[in-house]
Amino acid sequence: MNDSADIRFLLTIRECGSLIGAARKLGLSPSAVTQRLQQLEKKLGAQLLNRTARRLQFTEEGTLLCERGAELIDQFDSLFDDLQVRRGGLVGTLKINAPLGFGRRHLAPAIAEFQQQNPDVDIALTLSDQPLTETMDRFDIVVHIGELPVSNRIGYTIAPNARFVCAAPSLIKRVGAPDTPDDLGRLPCIVLRENNEDVTLWQFSKGRTRRGVRVAPHLSCNDGDVIRQWACEGRGVILRSEWDVADDLAKGRLVRLLPGWKTPDADVIALTQRRTGLPARTRQFMQHLQSRFKPSPPWRK
Repeated sequence: MNDSADIRFLLTIRECGSLIGAARKLGLSPSAVTQRLQQLEKKLGAQLLNRTARRLQFTEEGTLLCERGAELIDQFDSLFDDLQVRRGGLVGTLKINAPLGFGRRHLAPAIAEFQQQNPDVDIALTLSDQPLTETMDRFDIVVHIGELPVSNRIGYTIAPNARFVCAAPSLIKRVGAPDTPDDLGRLPCIVLRENNEDVTLWQFSKGRTRRGVRVAPHLSCNDGDVIRQWACEGRGVILRSEWDVADDLAKGRLVRLLPGWKTPDADVIALTQRRTGLPARTRQFMQHLQSRFKPSPPWRK
């Protein structure tokens, strides 16, 4: 293995998950990819992949080469990125994964602005209803909203974000407003399914008092825009991020319920694979996000 090209080739196979997918991305025929893989294995004297009709699985040697090789490639690219910055610009590709609603409304404009300022940076944005369940090593940055589960990724807070219990005035007029969290059990509720979370258990606190309420949703969806629209139509109570409902609250389409009770915050977090050695384009994009959303994000203006 004389240069980084072989490592990049193997990492492309891992990213695509198949030799056919790698061939498509590399612009080669499947037979050319197979032949190159065989040559690489012969040169190293080790089998890197177990290939069957149904699945592609890396051997221990292949896994080690990908893991250690990815670190070397990142350091190599970071070095040349920094040299390019010294010459006056950012280069390379930035791959970002983010939640559907937040990505559409707030992240996409920030990305477009950053790319316009840095025309030699290509940005690939993937929107998902379950960004944390994606293959995270495929992305340079993963944007997450809410409590961060156990992860080997490094988290950076991008923006503060609370969660509110809301309903339309028409629903409140019809069924009445809850006085305590326990009253939610008698009201129609709507939940957002995301990140395999327990979305029907709503947590509240007031001083030292903690309360967990199990709601029985009549409607659910994996798209936040849908459940917010249902709530505005008076179809149920929702627990939603401040960034999503701030405009509806300001215009009276929704009303905040149980204001004396606090629900857990859901700050916007950007996750990277490591703390040091990030390419210049990744570091500067993170700074771009933080300057755009701090100290006061758009939903609090």
